[in-house]
Amino acid sequence: METQLYYKAATREQLAQAAGVCRQTLDKWIKENRKTLIRIGYKPRAVLPPSVVAWLCEKYVITMEN
Repeated sequence: METQLYYKAATREQLAQAAGVCRQTLDKWIKENRKTLIRIGYKPRAVLPPSVVAWLCEKYVITMEN
C-alpha cells in the first residue's frame, strides 16, 4: 500500500530550510529544472505552489514538517 503525501505551498526559504541547504542552492535546483516546474505551475514569485513543492521534495528527497 502506497502512502499518499500532501504538500502545502511554501516559500523558497521554508523549502531550503527543510532541505538543509541555502537559498542559493535551492534557486540552482529550480533553475536546473525550470521547464518542468513551469509545466506544473511554477511562477517566479515568493510562494511555491503545492505541486512544485511536491515535485522538488520527491526529486531531492526533502521532508517537509507540517
